[in-house]
Amino acid sequence: MAEAAAGPGSGSVPGTGARVFVTRPLPTGGTDPLIAADGPGPPCEVIQRPDDEPLGPAQLAEAVGTGVDGVVCVLTDRIDAGVLAAGKGRLRVVANVAVGFDNIDVEAATAAGVVVCNTPGILDETTADLAFLLVLAAARRTSEAEVVLRSGRWTGFHIEEFLGRDVHGATLGLVGYGRIGRAVARRAEGFAMEVVHHTRTPTGEPGWIADLHELLARSDIVSLHVPLTGQTRHLIGRRELAAMKPTAALVNTARGPVVDEEALAEALETGVIAAAGLDVFEAEPAVHPRLLAAPGAVLLPHIGSATVATRTAMARLASASARAVLAGEMPANVVNPEAETSYLSRD
Repeated sequence: MAEAAAGPGSGSVPGTGARVFVTRPLPTGGTDPLIAADGPGPPCEVIQRPDDEPLGPAQLAEAVGTGVDGVVCVLTDRIDAGVLAAGKGRLRVVANVAVGFDNIDVEAATAAGVVVCNTPGILDETTADLAFLLVLAAARRTSEAEVVLRSGRWTGFHIEEFLGRDVHGATLGLVGYGRIGRAVARRAEGFAMEVVHHTRTPTGEPGWIADLHELLARSDIVSLHVPLTGQTRHLIGRRELAAMKPTAALVNTARGPVVDEEALAEALETGVIAAAGLDVFEAEPAVHPRLLAAPGAVLLPHIGSATVATRTAMARLASASARAVLAGEMPANVVNPEAETSYLSRD
């Protein structure tokens, strides 16, 4: 049974419709759309793990292979070709409680006729708040100052102690200019910042810079807002860091592998750049040991969307999307609508 495969103590909410495996505990109310009486199609049967530790691919495949129609997962659940193959013949949808979906093999899902959904739009403002927190913290050296204070090493006001860089009036360079990048730009307006942005294709808007290195050289603070793809992996490496001002700060709330952490640690140690604010890391939950010790590094444990309202809304959207697909609908937040064709033609 799926309950056993999902782990000891797993909960099952009976329903008359499809069976949906929820890989982790979600915020209160997060799975309500799956069981609500007024949703599309009949209420689903929900099989939910109580354990918040991630399952490995083999465990996920075992759970999916017991016979489920849908999966609601989080960004640290690797839904690879093996997991998708385990659900062959029944699995219809994977709904990710995240905007990014690099944890899902979308190509394999499409070939298998499995629809993939994400949660765009909901976390934009919350993540932009966190990105701007990192902009301020990195520029003003707040983490370093707090450590000195809490350790009892602060000896009182000294006029040249903890000197950072002004954020107001500075130039903010945005790499990527989607919803979150634009939300950060709006916040920058309140600090009278000059905002420039780089994307692969022209946006037609003021401040667009075609060349990434030109943007890096011009900016006092660089904030990353690109998805993780083959083209963006290690988008920021030694050459890019060397192009930045020695007084500049780098902020990453996108995906960890967008930045070469070894190169970033080296840049901070040698003064190539002054500071960095990171909420995401290459090998989460592991953090590069040199980054942990690097001067000017402000580090947070992937909390960009971590508010009660936002995480709950994300879970509800993923649940609602899974139910909609299982009821024969195609919601707007489907990543691979072409999967419908594969589903209709599959054995």
